[in-house]
Amino acid sequence: MTTGRTRTYSDLPIPPGEYLAEELEVRGMPRQELAARLDRSPQFANEIINAKQSITPETALGLEKALGIHAEFWTNLESAYQTTLSLGVTSVG
Repeated sequence: MTTGRTRTYSDLPIPPGEYLAEELEVRGMPRQELAARLDRSPQFANEIINAKQSITPETALGLEKALGIHAEFWTNLESAYQTTLSLGVTSVG
């Protein structure tokens, strides 16, 4: 049975890296420290923050360990961002 509900999506895709950058700023954590906690290069951390690299489940688990924010949050944020992009929404109209 269909409920008649319409799915809605944000009209502004928020890259997970944008949230990550804000979180690092609040914590006073340099990107280099995050990269070290993830056992990855500083370039990798920059690519996530600049939306040039997606957050994979493996990366989400690393972020959970490094920041204490559940991996599910990161994977859901990435999924929502990718879904919005796939709908062709790239900016507020």
